[in-house]
Amino acid sequence: MLKNWINIFIYHIKTNKLFTALNVLGLSIGISGLIFAILYWNNEHSYDQWNPDKNKIFSVMNDIGEGNIWSVNPATSAPILKMISPALDSYCYTQVEYYKETITYKEKRELLDKIYTAQSTFFTFFPYEFIHGNGKTALKDRNSMALSEETASRLFGNENPMGKQVKYLDKLFVVRGVYRLNHKSSVMPSAVTTIIEEDLAKNKDKWSYNFGLMLKLKKESDTTSIIKDLNTIFIDKCLKIQANQEGLSVENFIKKYGEPVKSSLLSLPNTRLYKGNDPFPGDSGNLQFLRILMGLSILILLLSIVNYINLATANAVKRAKEVGIRKIVGAGKPQIIVQFVFETALITLFSLLLALVIVELTLPFYNSFLNKDLILEGSQFYIQLILIFIIVIIVAGVLPAIYVSNFEPLKVLKGNFSRSKNGIWLRNGMLVLQFTIATFFIIGSFIVYQQVKYMTEKDLGFKGSQVIDVIFKSKEGKDQYDRYKIIKQQALNIKGIEAVSTGLFSIGSDENSWDSFSYKNNKGVLIQRMGIDFGILNILGIKITKGRDLTDKFSSDTISNVLLNETAVKAMQEANPIDKVINWRGKNYKIVGVVKDFNYFGLENKISPMIFMHLTTNAIKKEILHNISFKIAPQDMSKTIADLDKFWRANVDAEYPFEYNFVDKNFARKYKQYENQSLLFSLLNIIVIGIAVFGLFALASFSMERRLREIAIRKTLGAETNVLLQELSKQYILFCVIGFVIGIIPAYFLLEKWLENFAYRINIPILPFIIAFVSLLFLTLTIVLAKAYQVTKVDVLKYLKYE
Repeated sequence: MLKNWINIFIYHIKTNKLFTALNVLGLSIGISGLIFAILYWNNEHSYDQWNPDKNKIFSVMNDIGEGNIWSVNPATSAPILKMISPALDSYCYTQVEYYKETITYKEKRELLDKIYTAQSTFFTFFPYEFIHGNGKTALKDRNSMALSEETASRLFGNENPMGKQVKYLDKLFVVRGVYRLNHKSSVMPSAVTTIIEEDLAKNKDKWSYNFGLMLKLKKESDTTSIIKDLNTIFIDKCLKIQANQEGLSVENFIKKYGEPVKSSLLSLPNTRLYKGNDPFPGDSGNLQFLRILMGLSILILLLSIVNYINLATANAVKRAKEVGIRKIVGAGKPQIIVQFVFETALITLFSLLLALVIVELTLPFYNSFLNKDLILEGSQFYIQLILIFIIVIIVAGVLPAIYVSNFEPLKVLKGNFSRSKNGIWLRNGMLVLQFTIATFFIIGSFIVYQQVKYMTEKDLGFKGSQVIDVIFKSKEGKDQYDRYKIIKQQALNIKGIEAVSTGLFSIGSDENSWDSFSYKNNKGVLIQRMGIDFGILNILGIKITKGRDLTDKFSSDTISNVLLNETAVKAMQEANPIDKVINWRGKNYKIVGVVKDFNYFGLENKISPMIFMHLTTNAIKKEILHNISFKIAPQDMSKTIADLDKFWRANVDAEYPFEYNFVDKNFARKYKQYENQSLLFSLLNIIVIGIAVFGLFALASFSMERRLREIAIRKTLGAETNVLLQELSKQYILFCVIGFVIGIIPAYFLLEKWLENFAYRINIPILPFIIAFVSLLFLTLTIVLAKAYQVTKVDVLKYLKYE
């Protein structure tokens, strides 16, 4: 029986080459798209899965109000929590960023960009495999350092690194462990030190949010009690003390400054795809993009399956007599269903193999697009591949098989098989669904493109095309601000450098420092603190809308005068803020100017209230100065940068490489993920239209070829070609309109949901909907009329000579 089925299958492939090719190609494209999405999905969800305590490890996040959630914590909270909470097993403070520095061994110097600092308990939270030493002793004291296997190899070659001394930040460290990074992890450092302990000691009595904090719980279910304890600690050890200092009750203090900080716990497996301030350094995943990619891939596979069902049910008419005869000679419905499902399985198998070839050939481009290194392997992937194979067979094979098995033998053998209303309704419904999916993709690609274009063209409030930020590393024992002043004076002598200044921020980065001030008796205003030197706003082209800029002409500008941006002024509810006094950290500051709002983080975020003060103001830590801004003349810019590089290496830092970013390009990197989404939508849009065109062409061909005798009779009776064309094409135009009307509903609501991610966004215009309708109608008319015109040229005698 199986051999007979295979022979029948081969026969129908030979007689329906176009039909088979379209089916295999359509399914293979749909399956390959889903394979790509699954590879990306698996990769993003594989982080930290190796960690044996992954479900007990949490990062502490803090909601400070107005939608701002910090991944940093004070140095005071964890020790207190350890004393009062029986649910806490251990804790580990970390820095939330990697350090990029040089490590020296003898005469060999290596620049590492993933140096991490954490408490000595770090390796109990991330128990990497150690090839030298162990996690318990690797960070046993302040001068200990653990290296990754790769770093150890770069520094020591084949030499055993254990016990060797290396130089880092002008200090000597002893290598006490070498670990292997053989699993994907939220933290994958080149080296780990406990330098953070010095900062924790300095801040042990301060309630300033500077450190990442990981907690390991005894039970996964203890999160509620931990959160309650953290919130209680904040109220008792911080809020009540601040209220007493101002002579206010806790209730009145909250009314004045807002709700207290509220903590939450982010589990380790969810850290990678968390949207917001990431508690760990390095690249994080993009859950929204991941879901979009998976959803669109499933839609395309669904479109491919719909296309297959459409073609299969249409082609089944040609096999109606075969089914009728087999039923008369004793074949039952189950046997016929199994045969047609078996044929679908063979088609799906061919499609799956072709899909794997497509994926293998295009995977390098896909990896480049996502900046990944995905490969076709893994037991999880092969299981998913088998599931895709089974699901496609069930969904694509069962419906056509049942449809065919329901042919009535007598009607079939009399030639009335083509009048099955169920089959016609099924094919028409599937065709409408194809138009619906195509509508969604066309509209989506245009709206995503327009939003990305809007972001790239929007006035951001600053001009950074001629401004570079140069990384400025600190030196042990030297005042960072004094070093900067000398560099500024000398660098202005370089030809092509128009201005030099600095600030404790870098536009386009995620760096931020938050605080709050009060004005009169109003509730506290949450602000982003911006330490600046004279002239930085002018270099960046940021305008002053009221009052004046800070200047060295007034000594008070380095002590008690500040600037606010327009958003901060609105929060004060003050029409004329110039010369008004605000209270910040118990001291009074006078507003001398209002800065025009500019985008700092990206268009996903609203512009925050900002306060600008000079670097020498007591409220600013000028020692954390880490970049200098240079405005460069547009003429011969590359030579100017080369001269600056030479100057930097000779006079500033010979060890750390000269590293810079153009401010506008640094900010533009924020849009990269959305540019990828736009490109993705456009590529998938082409694929969707291609599959829909294949399906429409094949279905129109089958449908019209069944009406050849009808067309011959009509021509004999005098029907004109234009009348026949209208008659043959009108149903497809109707299906196109119905599919479009259905498609615009999910397209509008889903894209409106996507646009909610942006504080600055377009309103959904009518143009993409018009373009989608015109495009679909044009494609439909082109394909259908071309085929219809071909069948109107039918040889009348050929079809009527036996009538």
